[in-house]
Amino acid sequence: MQADKELDTRGLNCPLPILKAKKALAEMGSGETLKVVSTDPGSMRDFKAFARQTGNELLDQQAQGSDFIHVLKRR
Repeated sequence: MQADKELDTRGLNCPLPILKAKKALAEMGSGETLKVVSTDPGSMRDFKAFARQTGNELLDQQAQGSDFIHVLKRR
């Protein structure tokens, strides 16, 4: 999935991937997509909750090796 912006948060633990994603989304336009790559297994749960709380749409989540990939659509 092609994203408008990609954020590499490998090596960072909760809540840093969420905080960096929140900052990146704030700088983006409505409808744009953000891809976040994380190594924190808890990020799968965290990004689901983040999307629910902020109204941004979680388009995709997947685990690829030690990476967890999240794609969000800015509301």
